[in-house]
Amino acid sequence: MSATLLEQTRAAHEEVERLEKCVVQELQRDTKSHKERLHQNHRVNNMLLASLASTAKLVDIYEDKDNARRDEIASLGGQGGGQNVFTAFYDRFKEIREYHRRHPSAQVLDTGDDPEELLKEEPYIDFSGEEAYGKFLDMHELYNRFLNSKFGHPIEYSAFLEEFYQTHQIARHHKLTKQYQEYLTEVTEYLLSFFERTQPLQDINKIFSKVEIEFEERWEAGTVQGWEDKGVGNGQSLTTRSGSLVDVDDYDSLEDLIELGPERLKEALAALGLKSGGTVQQRAERLFLTKGTPLEELDRKHFVKGYQAPNQKKSSKEIAQQVATSKNLALAEVKLQRLCELLQEAIEETKGHVEKKQALTYEEMEAEREEEEVAAESESEDDEQAIYNPLKLPMGWDGKPIPYWLYKLHGLGQEFKCEICGNYSYWGRRAFERHFKEWRHQHGMRCLGIPNTKNFHEITSIKDAIALWERIQERQGVNKWRPDLEEEYEDLDGNVYNKKTFTDLQRQGLI
Repeated sequence: MSATLLEQTRAAHEEVERLEKCVVQELQRDTKSHKERLHQNHRVNNMLLASLASTAKLVDIYEDKDNARRDEIASLGGQGGGQNVFTAFYDRFKEIREYHRRHPSAQVLDTGDDPEELLKEEPYIDFSGEEAYGKFLDMHELYNRFLNSKFGHPIEYSAFLEEFYQTHQIARHHKLTKQYQEYLTEVTEYLLSFFERTQPLQDINKIFSKVEIEFEERWEAGTVQGWEDKGVGNGQSLTTRSGSLVDVDDYDSLEDLIELGPERLKEALAALGLKSGGTVQQRAERLFLTKGTPLEELDRKHFVKGYQAPNQKKSSKEIAQQVATSKNLALAEVKLQRLCELLQEAIEETKGHVEKKQALTYEEMEAEREEEEVAAESESEDDEQAIYNPLKLPMGWDGKPIPYWLYKLHGLGQEFKCEICGNYSYWGRRAFERHFKEWRHQHGMRCLGIPNTKNFHEITSIKDAIALWERIQERQGVNKWRPDLEEEYEDLDGNVYNKKTFTDLQRQGLI
């Protein structure tokens, strides 16, 4: 039965729909810990991959390159083999009955992995002990390679985590070596692997495609950091770690070069392949020799051992090859920097973790490790003892969900909002009636300048409460005009009285 093409199409559609339903069901689950969230992302990713595989099968079927689908539809309509539609129908009906007679226990077609089972499986993710299940990076091996390389320098591991992606600080002649290219490839592969393990739902290919488009524009404009000359420099200047340019043609005397300092002179000489040792005076003299003189005309004694100074002009083919190599290196560095931006939080967490470990003693580290083991065990026990509560019912006094009939009896599914309480929600009629005497509602009434009396029971709107308070004041005569008490009179001496007092004093002849 499942061998027919139309049945395979129906089964593939069913599997896609079931996978979509399971993805929604999985994403609605609340995750409390980092481990649960990571497992949830991997389960969703596995279901998405399975859905893509089924979709690819459907695309092949609907394209119908071998006309198998068209022939099968034609045979169902009795258009081929001399059969009419009724004969074709009963032949197919007989085939289905025969299939179920041979397989009486078959209820659902075998469409591969059951999506419901994928929700229950705990995916296996390979992390090292230092990575702590995706919380930190483990770059110790790459750090050792950096220390033992020609382009590296002595540095602490915590500082290495801040500088390993700042590739523009490395001299150009070191970047063209095979050692640096292998190091750059390994760093990128590790970060890519860590990113895919910790964020499986991110599409890294889509991210890199955008990076490549932006890189092409920056490369043509010459704004790629560290590659402003597109890899074809004249050898007379270089970009130092501070970003400034050392152009020998801009200096008229040896004293001007000496003022640059030993470090900048050393970097300039190293970039040109010249010896960088000696005093400041010797370094400045060696660099000053390159002013107006091509490198191939300098004496070989000024170059470092093993450095091949250019002795002839490069052909256009060699220049194009050099530009292509430089462009590939620049693109790899830009991708590395983009990966580091995506993993910036993990890098900062790793740096803080390393600095914390460096400040701890051996006893403190052992105590912390034991606490982590106890916390992991308690977390696993909590997972095992998790209460099944799909309806999200309130918890009772025993820590278990209350019965559903009690939930419906008290109307806990009914929501009441009170604007006076700041649009706070109360679930159930009982909680709503009780809140009028609680502190939140009383505070809201005080802010409105209204006494919280029984007259304002069931009033939740600020507008209604103010209107009712004004009517109550009018009824009590608070806002009514009373001329006997509020109308004012003044005597000849400037004394002010209300109408009633002024009239009484006038009658007595006192005014």
